[in-house]
Amino acid sequence: MENSVMEQIDGLYGEMVNVRRHLHMHPELSHQEVETPEFIARQLESFGIEVRRGVGGRGVVGTIRGGKPGKTIAFRADFDALPIHDQKDVPYRSTVPGVMHACGHDGHTSALLGFAKAMASGKDDLPGTVVLIFQFGEEAPPGGSRAMIQDGCLDGVDLVFGAHVQSSMEYGKIYVRDGFLQASEDTFKLVIRGSGSHGAEPHLGVDPILAASHIMIALQSIASRNADPLKELVVTVGKFHAGDADNVIPSEAVLEGTIRVFDPDLRKLASERLKSIAENVARGMGATAEVVIEAGYDSLWNHAAAMDMVRKAARKELGDESVVEIDPIMPVEDFAYYTQKVPGAFFFVGAKLADEALAYPHHHENFDFDEKAMLHAAKVFAAVYFEAQEH
Repeated sequence: MENSVMEQIDGLYGEMVNVRRHLHMHPELSHQEVETPEFIARQLESFGIEVRRGVGGRGVVGTIRGGKPGKTIAFRADFDALPIHDQKDVPYRSTVPGVMHACGHDGHTSALLGFAKAMASGKDDLPGTVVLIFQFGEEAPPGGSRAMIQDGCLDGVDLVFGAHVQSSMEYGKIYVRDGFLQASEDTFKLVIRGSGSHGAEPHLGVDPILAASHIMIALQSIASRNADPLKELVVTVGKFHAGDADNVIPSEAVLEGTIRVFDPDLRKLASERLKSIAENVARGMGATAEVVIEAGYDSLWNHAAAMDMVRKAARKELGDESVVEIDPIMPVEDFAYYTQKVPGAFFFVGAKLADEALAYPHHHENFDFDEKAMLHAAKVFAAVYFEAQEH
């Protein structure tokens, strides 16, 4: 049966491209998805697949119940877009001003739909059950995964898998890693308050810009002096705003940034140290610091046994040289919550365009990817499914 499924996936490539380009032309922002989930649900129903709408709010779950006993394996794709204006000169350019699929979620959805159609066509001979998770809101915390999990999308699931196309990674390769793959994220906002004065008379006030500058520098000691040097940690200030005139010391300065880390204990330490440094450095300079830290996604952990299934599946379908072991990366991904609930793995699919001049990074206004990578994602999903049924 596996060979038949692979042949069908090959035959569905044109359909996957059409679906991807339709989604690319009609993107919807995170937590505002209306037409996209309905489009997905109708597609699944046309394949004869059992569909549940509104899972966790805007999610869609399809279920293919095989005619033979076996495990229940879930596969997830996300479908939200980003607040970026599409600048590509292509026929399938976004028709929605200021909104585009700049991260490949349209490709994830199209690949999973192609996989779903191929699997559903022979469901009477299929061992086990396929669960198809189409998730909303991945790009914007709190994300959609936790709400969908709470609403039962993983109930009865034995294993869960997900994939992400990567425009910077070589086409034809599958990128894997056991353990931590993607970091956790917390955002912070520091409001430093002093006392305004004339720029020519700084002694009559308390300069929050000076205090904020010392705080920004001191925050770098968290990674360099508080963290285990063998554990990854990034503390970045991405926004610094203060004042409106060149001859006025303002009363307030604002710093905003991000904390990226894998280890949960180090994540807790980083937040504690950030708060302590900000408050105490400000106090030492006669100012005050209001510290707000908002928790983002947890770090993503891949289970070794599940990732081994991905390795075997990729080598079987794409060749022995297709699998590339990688280091963990700092961008975040709310697939993390699926592998906290059940064993599973998340991997990257190389989708770099052959023309280097067009190989833009994710979240870029000219982002695009090699659409043939959708075939690889769908085929590895299928091979993983059959591999999992044998273990």
